[in-house]
Amino acid sequence: MPADTPLAALESIAQSLTERAYVPYSRHPQAAALLLSDGLWIPGVRVENASFPLSIPALLNGFTTAAALQRTDVVAVVQSDPFTAVEQAYLTMAAPALVAVQGTQFRALTHLAQLPTPQAPLSPFCASPAPESEAQGISLAREIAQHAVIPASNFPVGTALQVADGKLVPGVNVEIADWLHILCAERNALGTAVSYGLSRAETLFLSCPQDATASPCGACRQVLLELAPNSRIWMDRGEAAPQMTQPGDLLPGAFTGASLHT
Repeated sequence: MPADTPLAALESIAQSLTERAYVPYSRHPQAAALLLSDGLWIPGVRVENASFPLSIPALLNGFTTAAALQRTDVVAVVQSDPFTAVEQAYLTMAAPALVAVQGTQFRALTHLAQLPTPQAPLSPFCASPAPESEAQGISLAREIAQHAVIPASNFPVGTALQVADGKLVPGVNVEIADWLHILCAERNALGTAVSYGLSRAETLFLSCPQDATASPCGACRQVLLELAPNSRIWMDRGEAAPQMTQPGDLLPGAFTGASLHT
């Protein structure tokens, strides 16, 4: 493949992103780059967890970030490793317009005759300024929940993850036919933050508009404990004031995987 093609440029981007992967257990960094129709691109990196089945593959991380940022115009994907059969099956469900072809890496392309040249990464941040109160943060999370991809459950969840500089990263729950590859809003936002190399999360605003008593599921509690152990989690309580908790309170006595970091 010529070195100056859009795909070659995207492959170079994917390779450079591997240094952002969070892989303390396998020590095998993996990254993907998703090219959009306007030349902007979205990173996705592998994010592992002490509870191994909760690890987020690079491909899934990138596509759920695209969903939270309301970008459905992915025209090409490159991954630092060849796509496995499971990943190819995921692509078929998550991006059926893409057609797999073999290159130096396994790639997925649309029918586009000419791909745009990769330009800059798409901004991962919400346009909204940093909230001045917990109520404002919850209000934003409710708005974000409207963009959840929920064809099966019809249960929207939205999060706004605030990082150290005050900027906010959106997250929504994203469903496909294979429920093993569904990602919750909390893990979506955390995965985006890792892929973009952002500072650790400080605050997570969470809203489940259809259930004012909802809190993070067990899977999200485990991932929050590992990736954002000192963060504050503000949960929407409908007409009542938001409720604050922290990962350690949600999952006392948790296994952190510290003994596996050798």
